[in-house]
Amino acid sequence: MIQNFDVQGGPAYGQKNLPKLRAVLSALKLDGFIIPHEDEYNNEYLPDFNERLMWATGFTGSAGAAVVLQDKAAMFVDGRYTLQVRAQVDGDLFAYKRLEGGGVATWLAENSAGLNIGYDPKLHSPDALARLGKAVKGAGGTLTALDINPIDTAWNNRPSAPKAPLTIQPTDLAGRDHADKRQQIAQIITGRGADAALITAPASIAWLLNIRGGDVMCSPLPLASLIINKDASAELFIDPDKVTDEVREHFGNQVSVSAEGRLPDYLGSFAGKSILVDPAGSSSFMFDTLNKAGANIIKTMDPIALPKARKNSAEIAGATAAHIRDGAAVTNFLYWLATEAQDGSQDEISAAQKLESFRADTGLLKDLSFESISGAGSNGAIVHYRVSTATTKKLEPGSLYLIDSGGQYIDGTTDITRTIPIGKPSREMRKSFTLVLKGHIALSMVRFPVGTTGHALDALARMSLWAHGLDYDHGTGHGVGAYLGVHEGPQRIAKTPSSVALEPGMIVSNEPGYYKEGAYGIRIENLQYVTEASPIKGGERDMMGFHTLTLAPIDRALIDKDKLSPTEITWLNDYHKRVLKEIGPLVDHKVTIWLIKACAEI
Repeated sequence: MIQNFDVQGGPAYGQKNLPKLRAVLSALKLDGFIIPHEDEYNNEYLPDFNERLMWATGFTGSAGAAVVLQDKAAMFVDGRYTLQVRAQVDGDLFAYKRLEGGGVATWLAENSAGLNIGYDPKLHSPDALARLGKAVKGAGGTLTALDINPIDTAWNNRPSAPKAPLTIQPTDLAGRDHADKRQQIAQIITGRGADAALITAPASIAWLLNIRGGDVMCSPLPLASLIINKDASAELFIDPDKVTDEVREHFGNQVSVSAEGRLPDYLGSFAGKSILVDPAGSSSFMFDTLNKAGANIIKTMDPIALPKARKNSAEIAGATAAHIRDGAAVTNFLYWLATEAQDGSQDEISAAQKLESFRADTGLLKDLSFESISGAGSNGAIVHYRVSTATTKKLEPGSLYLIDSGGQYIDGTTDITRTIPIGKPSREMRKSFTLVLKGHIALSMVRFPVGTTGHALDALARMSLWAHGLDYDHGTGHGVGAYLGVHEGPQRIAKTPSSVALEPGMIVSNEPGYYKEGAYGIRIENLQYVTEASPIKGGERDMMGFHTLTLAPIDRALIDKDKLSPTEITWLNDYHKRVLKEIGPLVDHKVTIWLIKACAEI
């Protein structure tokens, strides 16, 4: 649970490990190798055992890729990591490239002529691999699937695979028993004319079977795969040592357990049968195995993704309770920042530890939902900054401090960002913060018709920034699980087009920001869920909206009231009334006195 601030990674990793990898590639008669961040389960956050990209490059971010050739190498990240990659990856060894706009495929098209490039088919989806194959073939090169990942061969003292035991998610929190869920998914399978579905996403498996695990950092997930049949029976492929007698009893006679290594042979039994497989989430290895067996593959989105994203009433109630509890912890922390951390004596690490201690004091914290982004001054401008003993800064007067953090509780997953002035903020800081706040309010207040995607709403959060020639290079909202991953699909709010409509019960973040490189970062993030469609007086169509889950004060010292409309002022005052009503009774008297002032009307 305790965040490790002695961060692994950094330029020394590439300097030490790149020669080892190239030696293995030479022995395999390969000219290069493609290294995605993802592991065999397409996880965003990885167990140490699967941190292959970090081992080869030193990069610790949650999204990236690299290509290593014998005479050159390139590191690819998106807009969130443009500053972090330069700090962690040796620029003499790797060229810095962007994932957007073609990314790895474009680079391979320009650099793989006549080369034999290896890849691990268990780490690439077939859709992604098709783009890479087309690029390499177009350049006159060859793309070669490997049975053994060369990094696994070169990696001395590789950590052991995780073996955390499964736990049961109570039905009163899950809202439905797993037999009911399996029947729902079986109906989807039958409706598609299939015999079964292959599920490789750990979060989908955890949701379906009402289990949780501990194999993945900051996410209560088990490393496993699953086949669910059209009769609602299921076969779970997992390390049997993780399955206790209690969990076996929970499964009953409709869910069988097999060692994970038996999955390829099991897939071989699908000759002539139809099976649903997600081409975006399942690996090329799975598709190759099924094709070899003679199965009829029906490519479709993971059939569990949407049911999991639509939170039921029990899951919403759990999320509400978790956010009130978490809001009290965050409020205690904000009080501490306002009273004890304004003199420059605290740093990013001590602040993050203080917040974690307040969450731990609830007695119900299971884990952090991600490693806290605790950025003071210029570090706050690094969107996914990861504080370490080597990079930590003091919270100095005259600066801004950005803290993006969350907790995992058995009844819900939280994610909140607050930006706090240390000392008196400048006029520019207040202007920038207010522009971000206007976007946050716009996305919180919007009503929208059934069928609307998050892509259609994204511009609302950016309009005030755009009017001043400003923007931010990350999405505005991601889905969040119910005591699952803090980043959950398929819904999102982003510039990137999406075909997935927002539906009642979906939880999404609302987190516009602004980042001035070398100076400060600003982000305001609440979680909110989509409400049922209801009429608007005088309107013709029922409209959905958002209900805010996150409850903690937004710093009034950073708000320029003159830049807010009367409607925006009303929203802010009403939000702070909710914070005071829900959180005030849960904190000490001295904190309540401060909270009354922090939530006062502007």
